[in-house]
Amino acid sequence: MTGHHEAQAAVDGLLKRSHRLGADPRNTNYAGGNTSAKATALDPVTGEGVELMWVKGSGGDLGTLTADGLAALRLDRLRALTGVYPGVDREDDMAAAFEYCLHGKGGAAPSIDTAMHGLVDAAHVDHLHPDSGIALACAADGEKLTAECFGEQVVWVPWRRPGFQLGLDIAAVKEANPRAVGCVLGGHGITAWGATSEECEANSLHIIRTAEVFLAERGRPEPFGPVLEGYEPLGTAERRERAAALAPYVRAVASADRPQVGHFDDSDTVLDFLSRAEHGRLAALGTSCPDHFLRTKVRPLVLDVPPSAPREEVIARLKELHTGYREEYRAYYERHAEAGSPAMRGADPAIVLIPGVGMFSFGKDKQTARVAGEFYVNAINVMRGAESVSAYAPIEEREKFRIEYWELEEAKLRRMPEPKPLATRTALVTGAGSGIGRAIAHRLVAAGACVVVADLDAAKAASVAEELGGPDKAVAVTVDVTDEEQIAAAFREALLAFGGVDLVVNNAGISISKPLLETSARDWDLQHDVMARGSFLVSREAARVMTAQGLGGDIVYIASKNAVFAGPNNIAYSATKADQAHQVRLLAAELGEHGIRVNGVNPDGVVRGSGIFASGWGAQRAAVYGVEEEKLGEFYAQRTLLKREVLPEHVANAVFALTGGDLTHTTGLHIPVDAGVAAAFLR
Repeated sequence: MTGHHEAQAAVDGLLKRSHRLGADPRNTNYAGGNTSAKATALDPVTGEGVELMWVKGSGGDLGTLTADGLAALRLDRLRALTGVYPGVDREDDMAAAFEYCLHGKGGAAPSIDTAMHGLVDAAHVDHLHPDSGIALACAADGEKLTAECFGEQVVWVPWRRPGFQLGLDIAAVKEANPRAVGCVLGGHGITAWGATSEECEANSLHIIRTAEVFLAERGRPEPFGPVLEGYEPLGTAERRERAAALAPYVRAVASADRPQVGHFDDSDTVLDFLSRAEHGRLAALGTSCPDHFLRTKVRPLVLDVPPSAPREEVIARLKELHTGYREEYRAYYERHAEAGSPAMRGADPAIVLIPGVGMFSFGKDKQTARVAGEFYVNAINVMRGAESVSAYAPIEEREKFRIEYWELEEAKLRRMPEPKPLATRTALVTGAGSGIGRAIAHRLVAAGACVVVADLDAAKAASVAEELGGPDKAVAVTVDVTDEEQIAAAFREALLAFGGVDLVVNNAGISISKPLLETSARDWDLQHDVMARGSFLVSREAARVMTAQGLGGDIVYIASKNAVFAGPNNIAYSATKADQAHQVRLLAAELGEHGIRVNGVNPDGVVRGSGIFASGWGAQRAAVYGVEEEKLGEFYAQRTLLKREVLPEHVANAVFALTGGDLTHTTGLHIPVDAGVAAAFLR
């Protein structure tokens, strides 16, 4: 096999192995662990063979790894670093040296685990974070249990922070134990190796599955203790209603330093843990695996009142616990920070546990929040395994601090792109299944927001949510804005999906275009129910959530040129638009003290893509103006000062300008988006 073919085969095999391992959460957590392969490739300069190693780069995920996510390094240069290694006190210096070992251009940045893969004398190496392996790694007598579980096949390696020295340690373990197929890393995870990719994968799975069987057969029942009386999970409907009611206050707790997006989990794993007598003691010990507490913080905030407690009592206790949590976290930072330590990043919890209800997890976006929750579920599984055969004994607090405030992690954070303007904000857009609402949803997601796509048409709402990227970006809710309970339910879904609501766009509407004498009372009532009453109900619910969060917010009304312009045969529609326009002024005056800004947009002539025009309004207006329906957009454009047709995207841009642009001190404003209609100038 030529060098080129050998290299390509090695990379292809590595990616397939990584995908198989990463597809099963029992093997490793999201973005956790790394895999590598070594092979000979042709040096394009000399034309001779050169030994290379391909290893998953920093920040990648095994399940979705691509060739671009691999770092390719020359083994001769990587292994030569042992000659200049300055010792464990300066091992962080070695991370920069990996850059000088890279082969060719492109690829990912080498991760801190690169030395582990390069220094171990095996063609293929897997480093993984399986719950079963970490359970042994975090057991008080983990070394003894590892020997009982595996004999000479798997060797115990005492805790050491990931880095160059750990790579040397594992290389020495492999050399000293020729019968071993891998090792358990104290407080961390597992590493396995093999002469072929298939052998390496088999060894990894052998370690993981053997540990699972060992824990199942040796483990005692109820490792978290008996059920605490009064802490049993609430029923599904009551539990989710309680979670939504508490969500704004929980988000306030997680967002005191900076706004966060939330994720809710009421899985059986979480609820069972929180119902047990030992959950408080174990949660206080914190997580252990470095991947865990980098995302979950050193420990969660645990609400210590039963689920039957009155909501007001729960909220008051939550605030008390938050004050204590912040004080304890600052003390933790000050106990361990040194002159060169990065500044404290914030003292709010990333995980909030509510017995009987579930877990809220938080992050800079929905995916980060969701993954933080997944990692805490991993931590629960680890605690269960360790407690079932021994006692859960995570690494000591100082080592956790060294990981959490590691300069290499800080450098990784500095390399991340600047957040988008609406990052951490959740928007609820009514009438978002088509036309202007759909365009607004797309614009807000593009600016970094999470969006709740609310529409009367469930299929259209679901389609738009899918267009926007699925549940980490958008969720669909079916809502009739004339129905108070449906509106409340839509906000509950928003709170459970993203932890809060920061931005509401009142866009839902219908249009009844008739002369005065042909407009029935039913027409009038329906028009006002959908737009005037509907906007009022949505804004009222939004204000409840936003004031509870204490993070301010935005409410935007999509009104109309017709709110200020008197046109023919349009009494019901124009009157209700005028109602909406004045709601903007009234709510801006009332909600300003809470930091909630209320503004409006007055579009005109938005024909293309409009659900309203497609439903018959277009034909009616075309008849009024004596033009063909398909030319109505052109007609509207020609009567404007700019002679330009207004599209849904132009309205969406105005919404963004009000909420994500520079108009931070503007409230009570209406922005015309009509290409210039002098008769509708605001005076």
